[in-house]
Amino acid sequence: MVPDDRKYTQEHEWILIEDGVGMIGVTDFAAGELGDVVFVELPEPGSEFSQGDTVGTIESVKAVADLFLPVSGEIVEINEAVVDTPELVNSDPMDEGWLFKVKLSDISEADQLMDAAAYGELLGG
Repeated sequence: MVPDDRKYTQEHEWILIEDGVGMIGVTDFAAGELGDVVFVELPEPGSEFSQGDTVGTIESVKAVADLFLPVSGEIVEINEAVVDTPELVNSDPMDEGWLFKVKLSDISEADQLMDAAAYGELLGG
């Protein structure tokens, strides 16, 4: 499941950009690889990061994975539902299991990310 309305990273994160704000989550592939997610650490709203920075972690019964920011900007919202119910990352990673939103400081950085076709190829499709 690789929706073509968003961009993707090598680290299996997605970003859906609307009006200069990007909603970010992990892909269906990443959720499957992680296994059962038991804890999510997300960045504080108001904090600013650069593209590629580590901004949090996802902990599963198998491993702890870093979350990387696909674009530079300011964190404007986190998904409290995922903090309270981390298994949303497994059950609906591409929608209800989104992680946080960032106000992009340089929208052109999104051009460096993969589209759905390129991400599908990365997965071996």
